[in-house]
Amino acid sequence: MAEEVGAGATAGAGVAAGAGATPGVGATGRLAHPLYLQDLDLVRAADLGWDALDGATVAISGATGLVGTFLVDALMRRRELDGTDVRVLALGRNAGRAQTRLPYFGREGFSFEEVDVSVPGSAPTRPADVVFHLASTTHPRAYATQPVGTVASNVVGLMNLLEYACSRPESPARFVFASSVEVYGENRGDVERFDESYCGYIDCNTLRAGYPESKRCGEALCQAYAAERGMQVYVPRLPRTFGPTVLPSDTKAVSQFVAKGAAREDVVLKSEGTQTYSYLYVADTVAGMLHVLARGQAGAAYNLADARCDVSLRDLAASIARSAGTNVVFELPDEVERAGYSTATRAMLDPARVQATGWRAHYGIDEGMDRTLRILRDLR
Repeated sequence: MAEEVGAGATAGAGVAAGAGATPGVGATGRLAHPLYLQDLDLVRAADLGWDALDGATVAISGATGLVGTFLVDALMRRRELDGTDVRVLALGRNAGRAQTRLPYFGREGFSFEEVDVSVPGSAPTRPADVVFHLASTTHPRAYATQPVGTVASNVVGLMNLLEYACSRPESPARFVFASSVEVYGENRGDVERFDESYCGYIDCNTLRAGYPESKRCGEALCQAYAAERGMQVYVPRLPRTFGPTVLPSDTKAVSQFVAKGAAREDVVLKSEGTQTYSYLYVADTVAGMLHVLARGQAGAAYNLADARCDVSLRDLAASIARSAGTNVVFELPDEVERAGYSTATRAMLDPARVQATGWRAHYGIDEGMDRTLRILRDLR
C-alpha cells in the first residue's frame, strides 16, 4: 500500500522542487497511458470534497509507494487540468527513487523532502494543511528482514507526523492514517466479513505480529492525539491493494501474481491458495481515502472494500494466468518468505459504514486486474 520504510536512512535532507531531475521512463510512460489517465480522471471527477483542498498543502509520506504514487498523480493532475491550487509535499527516504517515480520536480505546486519519518524526532521542514501517512513496510519479505523498521514506521513514524501536524500554527493539520485489514487479526469463525468493531486473534509473541500490532497501536495513537491535542484524524482501513503503480520489490502474493501476469509468465502460488481476502484497485483505494477525509467522521475507522473484489488466492492466480495465457505453478516458499506470511485464512471487510456515506468502489476484481495487466504490459 506504501513505500517501504525501515531504520537507518538519512533524515531531513530537503530536495527542492526545482532540482531539475529527469523523470524516469516508468513515470512518463504511466502518465501517458490512456487507461491510467482514465483512472486519474475518474478520481478527479468524483465528488471528493476537492474544494476543501484548494489552497492546501498536502503532505504524503510513502509518496513513492503503490498508493502514494497514485495519490500524488491524482492531486497533480487535478491541479494542472482544473487550475486548483492544491500543493503536494511528497515525503520519502530516497530522492533518487522519487525523481524516477514522480515526474514533477521543477513543476509549480510540487516539492519533495527526503526524510525517514521512522527515525525518532524526524519530520518535514515545510508546513502542511493535510497529512496522509502512507509510509509503511507492507510485504512479507520486508516483515521478516526489517521487523524493527516495520514497527517503527507504523508507530514512531506515525507519532513524528502527528507531532508535525500539531505544529501547524493555526490549528492541527487534518490527518489521514492509512490503516489495514490486518488490524482484525485472524477470523475467529464467527463472521463472514469484518465490520469496524470486530477484533480477531493475533499472537503478539511472533515476528509476523509486528505489522498488525503496530497498526493497531497506530490507531490508538490517533485516538490519543484526537482527544488530547484536538486533532481531526481519519482512519481508512485498506484491504490488499493492487494496481499499475506496484513496486518491483513488493513481495505480497497479489503483487507477485501481477508481475508474472504482466510478463506473461507462469503465476507462482506458494500455498494451496484457499485464503480468501478483500482486494481493491489502487484508483478505488485512493478515491476511498479522499472520500473518508471529505465525508467521513473524524476519529472513526472505515473499511474500504467491495464484495466484487473478495476472492481466494487460488482463483486470483488462475484468473491472472488465464489472462496471460500461462499456468499456475506451485512452489514452496523460502524461510524468509514464510516468516513474513500472514496466518489469516479468511479476511474480508464489510464496507457498510463507508458505503452509508456515499462511497462505492468503481472496479471489480476482474476489471481492475485487467487494467493493471494491460498498463504494465504496455510499459514493459
